[in-house]
Amino acid sequence: MKASLPLRSFSTPCRSQFRPGFYRRTPSSSPRRWNSTNSSSGAGPASDAASSTKAFWTTSRALVLAVAASSGAYAFASTRGSLSSTAQAKEAPRYGDIKQFEKAIAELRTDLGEDAISTDDDDLHDHGYSEWSSVNADRLPVAIAYPKTTEEVSKIAKVCHKYRMPMVPYSGGSSLEANFSAPYGGMTIDFAFMDRILEVHENDLDVVVQPSIQWMHLNKELENTGLFFPVDPGPSAKIGGMVGTNCSGTNAVRYGTMKDWVVNLTVVLADGQIIKTRRRPRKTSAGYNLTGMFVGSEGTLGIVTEITLKLAPSPEQMRVGIVTFPSIRDAASAAMQVTRRAVPVQSMEIMDDVQMNVINRAGGTGRVWKELPTLFFKFSGTKAQIEDSIRITKEIVKNNKSTSFEFAKNEQEGHVLWSARKESLWSMLSLRKEGSEVWSTDVAVPISRLPDIIEKSKEELDDLKIFASLLGHIGDGNFHTSIMYNRKDPDERARVETVVHNMVNRALEMEGSCTGEHGIGLGKKESLVSELGPDTINVMRNIKRALDPHWLMNPGKIFDYSTDSKPTSITDLESGRLAGAQKKD
Repeated sequence: MKASLPLRSFSTPCRSQFRPGFYRRTPSSSPRRWNSTNSSSGAGPASDAASSTKAFWTTSRALVLAVAASSGAYAFASTRGSLSSTAQAKEAPRYGDIKQFEKAIAELRTDLGEDAISTDDDDLHDHGYSEWSSVNADRLPVAIAYPKTTEEVSKIAKVCHKYRMPMVPYSGGSSLEANFSAPYGGMTIDFAFMDRILEVHENDLDVVVQPSIQWMHLNKELENTGLFFPVDPGPSAKIGGMVGTNCSGTNAVRYGTMKDWVVNLTVVLADGQIIKTRRRPRKTSAGYNLTGMFVGSEGTLGIVTEITLKLAPSPEQMRVGIVTFPSIRDAASAAMQVTRRAVPVQSMEIMDDVQMNVINRAGGTGRVWKELPTLFFKFSGTKAQIEDSIRITKEIVKNNKSTSFEFAKNEQEGHVLWSARKESLWSMLSLRKEGSEVWSTDVAVPISRLPDIIEKSKEELDDLKIFASLLGHIGDGNFHTSIMYNRKDPDERARVETVVHNMVNRALEMEGSCTGEHGIGLGKKESLVSELGPDTINVMRNIKRALDPHWLMNPGKIFDYSTDSKPTSITDLESGRLAGAQKKD
């Protein structure tokens, strides 16, 4: 039953597919196990563009394109980019050829079992293309590996290292900047079978988990302990990806981001070596902070296989409140002042009038909302602490022209009030017409600049004259925009791109960040250079080269091999091959 990898000739080069359809895919509870002769239909894209992309990609085509790119792209890249002020760039890395990749797949099937490696066309598409992402790579992975243990991940890394095959880690698949795409093909490592809680230390307030456990499932399992894991991004997010992007969520204003809750990591390096970044105490001064280095590295430094997470005591009580304002600037000013007064809110979220209108039109929350800029609050703690927090917050919002202040009387009412925030994205998606899609992005700024950037961004969103809303975790200076547009209209897409880029550039001008929690991936590499500068990026490159000299770990993400070196498109490669053949003839 071993899948063959025939090489087919073709003359039409692959074309980059940007967000061809934004649909919701419910992940299956376990991966499909195929070889290339046993293909399942799987979950299909919801647009013609996505369907045509999928139809084009067969196992053999994916292999041919990936190998062409991986073996040739860096060979064409310039090596003039400086590593630092004193060091020169080394020769760009080269990846294996078709025969080497076939050997790697065959060797891993022998070591791990036939079902551990998939080359099914649907599987390659699902792992290489994302309906969520603002950009997608030109290529798909060559194969998908499904390890069950850290030791199996180490075997995969050793074989991929031996045959110079790129490796891309994959857990929830819900990232927004093509963080798990495979621009150089290679092996995607899916942790679907590594989704367990390994140890719970209630008295130490920590837990050891594998990368593919969902954070919501983790909290469900912890319900009887009186503890919970407070980082809460989108419901489909899994711990491995959350580590990779240093994500956060609605609780960040009180509990911080992912980096604040990771105690240690077990990591497989590019050559298969297994390391543990530190031991389990919450406090240590023992050497470099390797844990912090891997958090947010998006799998470019190593493959995380086990995570020790801090836990927090579940709050004694919780109250939810919503406040409306006449303008988005009034809401943002109130949020800034609540933060400045150090009111211990658990969550503070903002949604503009457009988003509230979308929620009403979608009708999924069971009530009608005022279509005004709205702040959503969660207060938690003892009864006395909550009452004090509410008193101060009422005073602040009143001074900022609030038009209404509503509090939940019980847990059920609290769930209803908070449902508007939780249903925000799905409400917009439910109103899509055929051919439309949603572009979601985020920035972060110093808290004092929130009113300025939100007001200006809101003006530009309104000027688009399409569904374009502003929402997000305003309590820590991080907010998002969601824009629904017609992908078949080049003028409309160009206007949307301008607004998004203006928002990012505006955040950088305010000493902010191009991303608060989505990561860099493929989509924001140029913005990262603008934010940090080439010297800082070169320090990151040197760290990566030290751990991954052959550039095998999730290559192409965050930054390229050198300042002057950018991946050559498959169109350029194919055109060059055909031109060379014609010249020879």
